[in-house]
Amino acid sequence: MIDVLLTAIAYSSGLALAAAGITIIYMSTGTFNFAHASFTAWGFYVVFSLFSLMKGSPYYYMILGGLFGGVLGIATYYIVNRWLLRAGADMVTLMMSTLGVDLVLFAAINIFADYLTYTYHFNPRLFVLSSYDFKLGSLYGIPVSGIVLVSIIIVVIIIAILQLFLTRTKMGIAMRATIENAMLATVLGINPELIYVLSWFLGGFLGGLGGAILSLLFTGTPNIGMLLIVPEFAASIVGGLYSVFGSLLGGFLIGISQKVGIALLGKWLGGWIIVYEPLIPLLIMAATLLIYPKGLGGLPWGKIYKRLFKGGE
Repeated sequence: MIDVLLTAIAYSSGLALAAAGITIIYMSTGTFNFAHASFTAWGFYVVFSLFSLMKGSPYYYMILGGLFGGVLGIATYYIVNRWLLRAGADMVTLMMSTLGVDLVLFAAINIFADYLTYTYHFNPRLFVLSSYDFKLGSLYGIPVSGIVLVSIIIVVIIIAILQLFLTRTKMGIAMRATIENAMLATVLGINPELIYVLSWFLGGFLGGLGGAILSLLFTGTPNIGMLLIVPEFAASIVGGLYSVFGSLLGGFLIGISQKVGIALLGKWLGGWIIVYEPLIPLLIMAATLLIYPKGLGGLPWGKIYKRLFKGGE
């Protein structure tokens, strides 16, 4: 079970970053980005292709996976989202447009995989990078992969950067103001167009970086985005669609529940239950929407802290 927990921690880190990206895009433009899991998949493939071509360590290329996701985010905004926002499109139209983008990106991954196959004779339709990871040591006889520690460090760094950016920089404060009231922000001289571009870049970057982390955990295939779209959206909704840091927390809740939960169910009920793993994030998401739609980010954490540690004062 220790090995499952270690994998769950690293998986949750990648999931949390991707979920935060979904939340940032939704908060700024009101768009549920169904193409987000494809951003994550491209993060996978950037790390794989660069490592296969240039060797070294997969870690060298993680930031490039994130940057490529950011570029995809900007492209999605300028090609699709920008025009619909200007036309006053409703939420459903915005959401369905990103579904079209997702289909295009999925096709592009398959074309890219064929290119790598016929040009460089790689095997991009079924690849494993975990064997190239370094080992930190062992815990109760279980080898601990480097991605477990690195993924946590990356999440901590991202949290610190986001906190400083959103609260200490003019651009971050302008971004928060635009999210709260775009019309009023425009009156105050803030350029909402720049904020939208920045939001799509940040969202795409976090999605791609999440995929780069996950590339050292799971087998990569062109279908990886389809496997990740449910837990990514579940993490964002459980964390709270109006809280970036809540979505990070939601990623850990969904990821650990999914991996540890299916391992326990498999132990108790048998291996047949493993194919139902995607149901776990769906059930948690459904329960959140029914019980507390605001998610973890909407909880009154100040009051909870006082009750737990100050005796309800």
